[in-house]
Amino acid sequence: MLSDAMEDYLKAIYVLQREEGAPVSTSAVADYLDKTPPTVTSMMEKLADRGLIDREKYRGVELTEEGRTVALEVIRHHRLLEAYLAEHLDFDWSEVHDEADTLEHHISEALERRMAEALGDPAVDPHGDPIPAESLDPVDEEAGDRLSGFAEGDRVVVSRVPHRDQAELDYLAEAGLMPGTAVEVVDVAPFGMVTVRLEDGDEQSLPEDVADAIRVRQAMDEVA
Repeated sequence: MLSDAMEDYLKAIYVLQREEGAPVSTSAVADYLDKTPPTVTSMMEKLADRGLIDREKYRGVELTEEGRTVALEVIRHHRLLEAYLAEHLDFDWSEVHDEADTLEHHISEALERRMAEALGDPAVDPHGDPIPAESLDPVDEEAGDRLSGFAEGDRVVVSRVPHRDQAELDYLAEAGLMPGTAVEVVDVAPFGMVTVRLEDGDEQSLPEDVADAIRVRQAMDEVA
């Protein structure tokens, strides 16, 4: 049996590998989990001893096949829980992440299957994060391009939003910027503010770091 903390580390390494490539540095894991580098180093030694990661001194770590399978299972549990809590238990999308963090380590495979069936086997969670299939094949963590990379006049559809900051999620929900929302980029300020116009004509100005974290896909009319 692995501890909750071990599973959290494997999940973090998986996400960082998919987003930034391998090997994953100790400092990247420390930033992601808000841990000190010595704490991360100690855990990496434990995970390597169990054959869950390959560790190369001064370069970083990479999941083994076994470590990747564990990470994908935890991620599947987490994102199914988020979807179930939001759709069937009326949790706000800003609340489901913390609840799922607590529950993800402790649900049975039977409960996982029943949640998936009740939800219609969804492809993404409420924030647009891809849910691994039951086969636990790797998923594309990029989920679109960064909103900050588009220019004035571009029309895009929000595919994924950052979910680790509740205040940020509350702001995005109030602004109407949720997965599936179509927007037009109307201004990209030289100091980093990105302004978008929603379909109802409302405009929202986003700090560069928020626009950088929001993932979008080009609107179909733009592609055509």
